[in-house]
Amino acid sequence: MISKNLLNLLLQFRHEREWEQFHSIRNLSAALCVEAAELLAHFRWARDSDIESIKIQHKTEIESELADVTILLLYICHDLGLSIEDAVAKKIEVNRANYPVEKAKGTFTKYDKL
Repeated sequence: MISKNLLNLLLQFRHEREWEQFHSIRNLSAALCVEAAELLAHFRWARDSDIESIKIQHKTEIESELADVTILLLYICHDLGLSIEDAVAKKIEVNRANYPVEKAKGTFTKYDKL
């Protein structure tokens, strides 16, 4: 999902600024929530029909918020010694079991109600 080179650049950026001291898992998790909310703010109260124009008008800001969310998620994974690729692969398998096509196709019903 992300190259080792880009991850190393990200970790080097943090290390050069000695920010690890501020990056507890709790602080990173809180910051992740804040950045996700900043992403959502671009679409808050928007009509579905407005999404395309918002996406075009605020592309740079949306990309920046997505980058912030991704950076924080990568710091969390790195600091916990977790692989985001492995976590996503495992979650796909869990979701495959919870949401079989024959029951879940075309519906948003939660798995325990299917």
